Amino acid sequence: MKKIITLVLALAMAFAATLALTSCGEKTDWEKVEEKGYFVCGITGYAPMNYFNDDGDLVGFDTEFAQAVAEELGVEVKFQTISWGSKYLELNSGSIDAIWNGYTYGNESDGKSRTEYVDFSYAYLNNSQCVVVSNTIAASLKSAEDFATLRGAAEGGSSGEAIAEELTANYTASASQASALLDLAGGQCDFVVIDAVMANEYVGKGDYTNLVISDAVVPEGEVFAIGFRKGSDLTAKINEAIVKVQASGKLAEIAEKYDLTNSLIPNIGK
Repeated sequence: MKKIITLVLALAMAFAATLALTSCGEKTDWEKVEEKGYFVCGITGYAPMNYFNDDGDLVGFDTEFAQAVAEELGVEVKFQTISWGSKYLELNSGSIDAIWNGYTYGNESDGKSRTEYVDFSYAYLNNSQCVVVSNTIAASLKSAEDFATLRGAAEGGSSGEAIAEELTANYTASASQASALLDLAGGQCDFVVIDAVMANEYVGKGDYTNLVISDAVVPEGEVFAIGFRKGSDLTAKINEAIVKVQASGKLAEIAEKYDLTNSLIPNIGK
């Protein structure tokens, strides 16, 4: 009996020691950011959220928002271009610390809620998906059923992907929203599903003058937020900074600069 009790005590002490070593040796995400002096945002390029201007500088609403939050936290922010379909692999491997690129609450194309994959920050911007088509066929599209025989496209892993797949069986996943829009302008597909903020930036302008937003399908509204690793203490730190950046008026300035004032959520976090 004494041997059994001794063995149990020894195992208990070993387990406790293991927990102590783990808790002492493993830094939290925020502690790692403090140590490095920066956090990394995973992005894909599209205006007006994160894109390169004519001078080759990375700009955009999310870009400047992240920079303002980093400044409030006393650290820097770095941006890493990722494949949107691999965003969770990048996040969980530690390659990036946040998905900060027009990222919305909602479901993945597999039907699962994105809350199963990440912890979200406070929502900060209203958005919706929209269907973009050529102006030559826009008038003939009256309902969702009219898209069934058309060729659709959307960014792989995006909110728009599930909508496009519902509209047609003839669907192709694109590398990005930008490439999907280029394919539509070039005639490689008949419609695309992209973020409304992007559509408002491009559709009907420049190389996309022949494109229009269809009113035959109007998806439900959604909100932009930032995705973090499950259980990460960086979520709370970023949320604190977001509230302060908005209270300072800086976030409103950024929204006005990118013509997103009407989309900005008031009193974020309340």
